[in-house]
Amino acid sequence: MTDFLGEDLTGARFSNVQLTGARFSDVDLTNARFQLVDLTGVTIRGAALVDVEISGEVRNLRVNGVDVVPLVEAELNRRYPDRARMAATDPDGFREAWTILERLWDNTVERARRLPPELLHERVEGEWSFVETLRHLVFATDAWVSRAILGNPSPWHPLDLPHDEMGDRPGIPRDRDARPSLDEVLALRADRMATVRQLIASLGDEQLTGMTQPVGEPGYPASKGFPVRECLQTVLNEEWEHRLYAERDLDVLQSRSS
Repeated sequence: MTDFLGEDLTGARFSNVQLTGARFSDVDLTNARFQLVDLTGVTIRGAALVDVEISGEVRNLRVNGVDVVPLVEAELNRRYPDRARMAATDPDGFREAWTILERLWDNTVERARRLPPELLHERVEGEWSFVETLRHLVFATDAWVSRAILGNPSPWHPLDLPHDEMGDRPGIPRDRDARPSLDEVLALRADRMATVRQLIASLGDEQLTGMTQPVGEPGYPASKGFPVRECLQTVLNEEWEHRLYAERDLDVLQSRSS
C-alpha cells in the first residue's frame, strides 16, 4: 500500500480509485470535491465542517450525536409539499404521484423554453445539461418500466443517456456528444411518460406487490426479477430529484442569460 506522508497533493485528481479502509489524519480537504463516492461507514472526528454541501442518499447521519436525517426530511417536505407524495405505497398513490410529476415537469419545461436554446446544452458545475437530464430520464423509463416491468429486453433509443457510473455496456447507447433539440427530446419524453401513465392507470394491488419476470438478454437492469413497487419507486425518485437539479441549474443559466 502507498503511504502519503507530508505530501502536498493540492489539485490532485482521484478517479476510479479504491480507498476502502484508508485513513486520513491531519488532512486539509479545503475546497475538495467528491462526486459518486461511497462514504458508508465513514467516521469523521475533530473536523471543521463549514460551508459544506451534501446531496444524495443520506441515512443514519449523526452530527454531534444527533441523527439529522429526520430533521432534513421534515424540512424538505415543508419546502416541497408534494415531496411526501413520492413515497407512494398503493396504486392510487402512484397515480397521484405521477400526475404531480407531470404537472411539475410541465412548469419546468416552460421555464426552460424561455432560455436561449444553446443554454439548454450547457452544464453547470459539471452536472448534466437540461437536455441531457431529459435524455437520462428517457433511459430511466426504458430501463425500469419498458425493460424491467414490461419485459422489452432492448427498449433503448439512440438518445438514451445512462448514468455515468454505469459504464459502457454492449447494446446500450451512450452518445455524450449528441445535441438534439429540446423539441426532439421532449417528443421522446412524451412517449415514455405516456408509457408510464398507461401502466399505472391500470395498476392493481396484485401487480404492484408482485415481481417482474427476468428478461432473456443481458443489459440494464440485470436479467433478474425485481419488485414492481421498487421499479416504479425508482422512476418516481429519478423524476423528482432530477427536476430539482434542473430547477437549480436553470437558476444559474437564467442569470447567465440576463
